[in-house]
Amino acid sequence: MSETHRVLNQVPPLVGHDTAADAALREGVEREGAGWALDELSAVGLHAGTADAQELGRLAERYPPRLVTHDRYGNRIDEVEYAPAYHRLMDTAVSYGLHAAPWADGRAGAHVARAAKLMAWSVDAGHACPVSMTYSIVPALRASPDLAATYEPLLTSNQYDFGLREPTTKRGLIAGMSMTEKQGGSDVRANTTEATPLTDGSYRLTGHKWFTSAPMSDLFLALAQAPGGLSCFLVPRVLPDGERNAIRLMRLKDKLGNRSNASAEIEYDGAHAWLVGEEGRGVRTIVEMVNMTRLDCVIATSTGMRTSLVMAAHHARHREAFGTPLIDQPLMRNVLADLAVESEAATTAMLRLAGANDRAVRGDESEVALRRIALAATKYYVCKRGPIHAAEALECLGGNGYVEESDLPRIYRELPLLSIWEGSGNVAALDVLRAMARQPDTVDAYFGEVEQAAGSDPRFDDALSRLKKELGSLDDIELRARRVVEQLALVFQGSLLVRHAPGAVADAFCASRLDRDWGGALGTLPAGLDLEPILARTKVEVA
Repeated sequence: MSETHRVLNQVPPLVGHDTAADAALREGVEREGAGWALDELSAVGLHAGTADAQELGRLAERYPPRLVTHDRYGNRIDEVEYAPAYHRLMDTAVSYGLHAAPWADGRAGAHVARAAKLMAWSVDAGHACPVSMTYSIVPALRASPDLAATYEPLLTSNQYDFGLREPTTKRGLIAGMSMTEKQGGSDVRANTTEATPLTDGSYRLTGHKWFTSAPMSDLFLALAQAPGGLSCFLVPRVLPDGERNAIRLMRLKDKLGNRSNASAEIEYDGAHAWLVGEEGRGVRTIVEMVNMTRLDCVIATSTGMRTSLVMAAHHARHREAFGTPLIDQPLMRNVLADLAVESEAATTAMLRLAGANDRAVRGDESEVALRRIALAATKYYVCKRGPIHAAEALECLGGNGYVEESDLPRIYRELPLLSIWEGSGNVAALDVLRAMARQPDTVDAYFGEVEQAAGSDPRFDDALSRLKKELGSLDDIELRARRVVEQLALVFQGSLLVRHAPGAVADAFCASRLDRDWGGALGTLPAGLDLEPILARTKVEVA
């Protein structure tokens, strides 16, 4: 071989590791009451770290879904073809209970365990979308006990059974939702899809939906205008008599990222549907689904942050520049440590919210109130930070990070979606203000949580004081919504890190995010911090 073809100073593959070997993740799982799931978590993490699982993620992205509107004879079939890799990923995710399984699990911490395993199963974000929606549909469906009794056992089944067949004949079901329309977007009350009641108690839906993810799902929740106002409906792809429902797939969206998952424009052409909850209370009915999918946005962003951080740190440990490993160079250490602090703050907040969710679904009203405000604030802030974090991690690899083979471009393209999905930044920020105004108990719950850290660090105390001052005036509060919600999220993260994280991590967070000794880019941590313990938490063992 020619001397010029010798491969030198390249980084070994990051395979054969446990993606769940994340101290912040494992510590949070224990703290939030799911320590019993740590072995399951490692099993998922070890699987996700294999070369086979990572290749499936790449293949599902490389060969995106294809819309097939008609068969060879001209019959309309409205189907989407997926790569075999996609189905293997879905089968694994469902078998691990990453979908709706916690709703059938009576153990305390079941929803925390699911959140942690979903984070560990980091090989492809696209197929996680229908997994998330299947998880999220269950609490909304319970507004109609008869429908829940029929479909919930199949939604919580650990069997992935792809194909358009009558739902009750299948071994397991996947669900989606169909909310937004082209004229309304987040303003779902502007929806024009009509729901016409029939004599047997069912409805016919007629209208055009702008975004419907995973259109080959078995069941969908949809919003439509009934005689009593905007209402929520269950819409199956296949009807009880075995006939396909009148759901027309118009086109698949050509998206920035999330390419392994199909997102479609659809038309309901007199589609058969059943009312979920009461007429005129569609938003209230579907809000429980939104709460769950918002949590999954935070989980997915935390996953992207941790995955890109580990890739960047692995590269820096094995790549030399100017005769020294990158990780030993002061400025790179600053960048990696800053990325690590951002990732740990997101993961810790996510797990606290997963714990709140677990306790909320079991009837703890104080945790319901905390989830209401802290989840919306965290969803706003963490999901805003995701693309910035991914871009900086990608830059740690230089040109090697900009090529598709590094897998970092997939993460970079994915993360903006999570800020948009389930309410873009403005929607999430205004939702926090709405919660504070309409449900004062949410504010009490929030401060009852964060004030547990009071007195532990003067920088945290100052940030808490500034937040209270910011909330003390209602002048221009809507104009200041992003500023207010960012502070809510940072104080929430800071309270958790001060109480639970290693001292070096909490010190770096307080110095930069709370004391504001921080620049406009990541990698601007102030001097005097102990970075070594922070960097040590980014290392993974590769077999």
